[in-house]
Amino acid sequence: MSRDRGGRLPVRVAIGAASALVLAGTVYPLASVLAEAATPAALPRYARLTSASDLGILRNTLVLGFLVATAGTALGLLFAFVQTRLDVPGKRLLHWIALIPMVSPPFAVATATVVLYGRRGLITHGLFGLDYDIYGLDGLVLVLSLSFFPVAYLGLLGMMRALDPAMEEAAMNLGASRRRVFRTLILPLLAPGLAAPFLLLFVEAIADLANPLVLGGDYVVLASRAYLAVTGEYDTTSAAVYSLVLLVPAIGLYLAQRHWVGRKVRVTVTGRPAGRVHLVSGWARWPFYGLAVLVALVIVSLYGTVLAGSVTEVFGVDFTLTLDHLRVALGSEAIADTTVLAAVATPIAGLAGLVMAWLAVRHLRAGSGWLDFAGTLGIAVPGTVLGIGYVLAYRSDLEIGGVTVLPGLVGGGAVAGGSLAIVLAFVVRSVPAGLRTATGSLAQLHPSIEEASTGLGARPFQTFRRITLPLIRPALLTGLSYSFARCMTSMSTIVFLVTPDTKIITAQVLSAAGMGYYGVAFAYCTVLTVIVLASLAAIRKVVA
Repeated sequence: MSRDRGGRLPVRVAIGAASALVLAGTVYPLASVLAEAATPAALPRYARLTSASDLGILRNTLVLGFLVATAGTALGLLFAFVQTRLDVPGKRLLHWIALIPMVSPPFAVATATVVLYGRRGLITHGLFGLDYDIYGLDGLVLVLSLSFFPVAYLGLLGMMRALDPAMEEAAMNLGASRRRVFRTLILPLLAPGLAAPFLLLFVEAIADLANPLVLGGDYVVLASRAYLAVTGEYDTTSAAVYSLVLLVPAIGLYLAQRHWVGRKVRVTVTGRPAGRVHLVSGWARWPFYGLAVLVALVIVSLYGTVLAGSVTEVFGVDFTLTLDHLRVALGSEAIADTTVLAAVATPIAGLAGLVMAWLAVRHLRAGSGWLDFAGTLGIAVPGTVLGIGYVLAYRSDLEIGGVTVLPGLVGGGAVAGGSLAIVLAFVVRSVPAGLRTATGSLAQLHPSIEEASTGLGARPFQTFRRITLPLIRPALLTGLSYSFARCMTSMSTIVFLVTPDTKIITAQVLSAAGMGYYGVAFAYCTVLTVIVLASLAAIRKVVA
């Protein structure tokens, strides 16, 4: 009996640690937003939500989300279709180009878009003589679609590869054309796979903060309006009200996305693809391939501009080579601060995701669904809302009976210069990726393997460390890689938490772009991308 209690102790400790992380990192800040939005001072603010300006902001947000979700999902389907169904050259190159936005700062594309396609853009004005205003809805849709479509692409690529080619062969043998097979067979089978990324991209688009600040112009959305309420008007009550309005569709659509992903959909009888895919080799392949190549060229031009802009005086005006921008970026404390804080948060986030998945899949019954949802709440809540929640929850000292229990974590006088709050935000925003990948890996690992270890006398934590962990190492690698990249490129939450003592690269990029120092902004983006790629290679080497 005592041995069983000793064996269960690590499980209880893990449950307590996971609960503390969720409560401190997500629930308490979110509750602070809701509490601020429910104060008497907030009631007049709700009355103003029906004004023409606020209704316009709400409409702008929903329109932006719908257009980005539609365009991003369509681009993901296009690239997945090219990879799996067309007989064309350069597929591997297209695949890697499509993944570039995943390892770069989210607003690098926005900054490069201004230089290439802005009012005096190198392409729009310099090449075609157009005085085109990229600021506003059309620019945001372009930038956000290119930034987020890899998420849809990877999901749809896996689904299209898993489809059974025998069904397509049977349909074509019965006389169906390629177009009819795609319309009546492939699309219905992909319906859940299309709905899930559509909803996810909608949530990502309405929650994005950096791109609307750089490229929004007069097109104001809820995230940027809440940010300006805090930083420009110092009105946290209005920010909490805007956050609440933004939170409702974000959480609702996130739950809908989880519902779609969790549905049990059977698309084949065998459960495994049988037969051989007959690739499209006629003239019909070229329009799809040409469109995919065009999108890839736009991506290459944008990220090429980031690289070239970091080593030229003024890209588009003065192409004289210079290292001054890189010297400014490399000499900034933000490089060291961001890398160190990300390096601290990454193993915590990776381990937390693994432990939560292990608890939910192996040791909890009634509460497994709640733990899984709580662990992914950090990505469901818009970063702007979470950042404002941290300001409200941790800007003042927490006192009990006149005794300071927890000093302030946010603001100029924050403990450790605000780095503790930044690490906490990094962790809760990165845990969901490791949690989802580890859950999938554990679901594929038969419990009898661990039961055999337990039957031989090993305690649960020993079994996890010696048996389970080595078997789900790929999930750990994925979780660590995503966590580090997410920490290094995070913006919407962190921008509220930076202090004079702790500088973050993404905040420096936003500041440089806002003042028109695009060369410095490009240099920061270049250095950041190089650090992320080098760190991902190091993580893969160490873990694998």
